Amino acid sequence: MMKNILTTLLLCQLLFLPLQSQSSASGTEPVRDIRSRLLLLPEADVEIATADWLIEKPGQAAMISRSGDKDLVMSNGLISRTFRLFPNVASHSLKNLVTGEEYIRSPRPEAEVVIDGISYPVGGLEGQPEQAYFLTEWLENMESPDQAFVLADFEIRELSEHIPWERSRWIPSTQWEREGLELVFYYSHPSKKLSGVMLEVHYEIYQALPLMSKWIVMKNGGASEIKLDHFTSEIVAHPEQNNYVDEPQQWEPPKLYMENDYAFSGFTYAESDRSVFWETDSAYTSQVNWELKTPAVLKSKPRTGPEYEIGPGDLFESFRTYNLALDGTDRERNSLSKRKMYRTLAPWVTENPIFLHLTTTRPERVKEAIDQCAATGYEMVILSFGSGLNMEDLSETNIKKFRMLVDYAHDKGIELGGYSLFSSRRIDDQNDVIDVHTGKPGGAKFLNAPCGGSEWGISYFASLKSFIEQTGFDILEHDGPYPGDFCASTSHPGHLGYGDSQWKQWRQTTDFYKWLRSRGVYGNMPDFYILSGTSKVGIGYREVNWSLPRAQQLMLGRQNIYDGTWLRTPSMGWTFVPLTEYHGGGKAATLEPLSEHLKDYRAHMVQNYGSGVQACYRGPRLYDTEETKELVVQTISFYKKYRDILNADIIHLRRPDGRDWDGILHADPLLEFKGFAMLYNPTDEDISRLITLPLYYTGLSERAQVSVDEGENKSYPLNREFEIEIEVSIPAHGSRMLIIK
Repeated sequence: MMKNILTTLLLCQLLFLPLQSQSSASGTEPVRDIRSRLLLLPEADVEIATADWLIEKPGQAAMISRSGDKDLVMSNGLISRTFRLFPNVASHSLKNLVTGEEYIRSPRPEAEVVIDGISYPVGGLEGQPEQAYFLTEWLENMESPDQAFVLADFEIRELSEHIPWERSRWIPSTQWEREGLELVFYYSHPSKKLSGVMLEVHYEIYQALPLMSKWIVMKNGGASEIKLDHFTSEIVAHPEQNNYVDEPQQWEPPKLYMENDYAFSGFTYAESDRSVFWETDSAYTSQVNWELKTPAVLKSKPRTGPEYEIGPGDLFESFRTYNLALDGTDRERNSLSKRKMYRTLAPWVTENPIFLHLTTTRPERVKEAIDQCAATGYEMVILSFGSGLNMEDLSETNIKKFRMLVDYAHDKGIELGGYSLFSSRRIDDQNDVIDVHTGKPGGAKFLNAPCGGSEWGISYFASLKSFIEQTGFDILEHDGPYPGDFCASTSHPGHLGYGDSQWKQWRQTTDFYKWLRSRGVYGNMPDFYILSGTSKVGIGYREVNWSLPRAQQLMLGRQNIYDGTWLRTPSMGWTFVPLTEYHGGGKAATLEPLSEHLKDYRAHMVQNYGSGVQACYRGPRLYDTEETKELVVQTISFYKKYRDILNADIIHLRRPDGRDWDGILHADPLLEFKGFAMLYNPTDEDISRLITLPLYYTGLSERAQVSVDEGENKSYPLNREFEIEIEVSIPAHGSRMLIIK
């Protein structure tokens, strides 16, 4: 195995610099050069991983090799992608190596681009006699499509960091590093019109994950400007999973999960306005559905645009698309796979600072809150909405005030930052989003909203940058991040018109978030910009529910945590605790005075910190008496003692319903404490239950040592399903902690 790795690294050096040849459709010299470079690679010997990648790292390395003298193979023991290079590039296999599932029934172009109104395939082979399945021998008679960009060269690289990350906060000790290889195919076009235009298709394969990514780059080396009207950067014509004669209302997708970072206005990718589309395939005439309406092609592309003008010497880079091979049939395993993907691609989400949401910016009150955070083990103060913070105010007085408060916080070992609102507000007719149907302001997600490409929008982002640079703010809580609005204005300086408005604003926003990440500024956002550098989104809750009585808040809070951690790691979400009144509700809904509601205050902290989910504790202080202070100190001290395992991914035991116990189990096989279960009793009576704990993802296989509330360890044998049964008593409206070694 080590010999293979070293051989590949050596060959990567040999293949590092591309030929930069401008091949033609009929030229033979570039083909000969590409074939000779392909033959430098080791012959593919794809080894299937036997270790469960969700429990331990497989020993197989990410490799790029060849199969014969025509095929190139990317593999890592878990997933593989095989390309035929001649007469043009075509992915004819995308395979889950563990299950053996093949995701491609028909090779398609590696990408499609529309330039100056004309559609061009990028790579691809056509002439497949049957679309329901694929035989490798058919490749010998398949041809490059007309008008296609053709392969000019390829290159193998080590992975590079596409989002700089200043590591300055606590992260789990078992956080995986992103490792692997990158493959680049360089394409040129035979037409004189596109002479000098080079199109790159990039692929990455990652060590120890069944995951690949893909994106395109277009470089204009010609003498004239070109316009990229539209692109499709990934096309997977997958095998039919169903047998619907009539038009399917629902269908079973293949075990291939596709996601990209071009998503708007959602707390999860699943609820966002996405740019991954299921489409029908009119060429697939042998499908069972007689109207040919089975969703049988998966594409990654913007819904509209980008209508991006690329001048001579300029380039365009697309968003990134991720293909994750799922190897499970149950919800927990498949969602754990996605959570591991996020941990690896966006490791900044594992930062999970303990913060107070402060409701004032009066310097003396801010200093008091900072002192309380330092005294109790908190790590961050966020100046909340309604606190009086205005980051758009760059006056000397405002900058001086917050620079002083940041310095004070840093002297105490506390980070300081705050809230700014972008989208859900109205500026004026000149700067708001223009509705394409009416030609007037309106039509945005929030009805009226500013356009990021307007003069105000450009100034807004510049003001936030300047404010953060001058004050040293450590966190931005950005409410209403760009939600995907199109703008039909033709006078805004940041975009030309409707077609490029979404792309330009997305790039403006994500460039800003990447800038924050490079400076180590933590990002709380209510939209899913995780893969663009932000760290946390709302866990999913209705804001007005925090005006309900405290008992209801506690139950709803646990439901939010249970439901919100299927598609997120604990550190990726925030919940809420109204120390002071929020959306009404009066005394019954709030915790102030804190000393009068210690039981509920403790219950909130136990279920939040016990799940690893930080809450916005919104109010003017953390404690009001020594007794309250001691409660906070003890809770934070306990959380930090078990911080690694409490930030581990969650195995869902029983959803809160108020009728019986509910609970979750953290699991990490690489830690000393391999499991940590939190069990709750919402009823008015003490209960005793025989509870089954699924311990497969803890990595334990024979026996487990379990202590209840840090009591004496007791040994339990695991059954053939990697489970133990344990009798647990839980007090009325109380909880129990089970610590597993």
